[in-house]
Amino acid sequence: MTSITSDIVGSKSTTLPKSTANPTPTREPLIWVNGKMLPKSQASISVFDHGLLYGDGIFEGIRIYNGKIFKLQQHMDRLYDCADKIFLDIGVSREEMIQIQRQCVQANNIVNGYIRLVVTRGEGSLGLNPYQCPKAGVICIADTISLFKPVMYESGMRVVLANRPKTPIDCLDPRVKTLNYLNNIMAKCEAIHLSKKLGITTPEDQLLEVIMLSTDGKVSEGSGDNIFVIKDGKIFTPPSEVGILEGITRRFVKDELCPMLGLSVEEKLFTIEEVYDADEVFLTGSAAEMIAVREVLTHDNLKHTGTHTISDGEGPITNRLRMKFREIVTSDNVPED
Repeated sequence: MTSITSDIVGSKSTTLPKSTANPTPTREPLIWVNGKMLPKSQASISVFDHGLLYGDGIFEGIRIYNGKIFKLQQHMDRLYDCADKIFLDIGVSREEMIQIQRQCVQANNIVNGYIRLVVTRGEGSLGLNPYQCPKAGVICIADTISLFKPVMYESGMRVVLANRPKTPIDCLDPRVKTLNYLNNIMAKCEAIHLSKKLGITTPEDQLLEVIMLSTDGKVSEGSGDNIFVIKDGKIFTPPSEVGILEGITRRFVKDELCPMLGLSVEEKLFTIEEVYDADEVFLTGSAAEMIAVREVLTHDNLKHTGTHTISDGEGPITNRLRMKFREIVTSDNVPED
């Protein structure tokens, strides 16, 4: 494996410390920024970086389970494929990128956590021209993450049908995991603002996620999750052609987890009415993992127009899948393929 070295602030050594020199829990997280391992308070990039100026770059969100980097190879496949699609030369080999992540995990003593790997276009001019950015920027953060309260995984989430449609593939392909997530963020704001307007305060009832439709009215995905629906024991999920991110957890559930339990998944186009009529609905994502949806609220410019109840909590098939998922990611054989 290629040897990666880094400058560590406050250290005379240019190599990453061994595990005995890992930071204590009270020390700041260490972040890899363009070849240097820096404390969080000192980790920064140039204000001329096109990732900051224009959202020009790509990223991966990756889970760490039991010290292993879950589906690491698949994440690397997607990262480098996305780079090719936006004509971005990462400038770091795949093997080096893997070592950077492992070093960040080790340096921060992460056993169960999350990696945010970011590749920006790099420092350039104030114009749009990406070819005036001579070198890509690479940032790796290894930390912990918790999107939703634990109670939501048992009770199921309440989500909002977003008024804002998903960006069409012909405009900006959602299958490319770019740094420009404004379409998703604005949709997510609908849920958060509606939750506040309705005065919802109990953690299990808060509105923190949405279902987004394509411009022709087909179900696509959440703001940061893929969606699955279950009807009469059959499991469905939208195809990537509707305009979704081809999620790594989505693939694991569809291609591995379901077959383990004698279940199959069909990719097909469907409408929001089929979601309302489903027996169970759940979302998947690296950060969210697997979480059930129990209700879908609708609104018109933040005026609540309806509530569609799907179930009174996590359904039996969703529970079987989630328990199997937890069994795998808490084992000694967490898949890194």
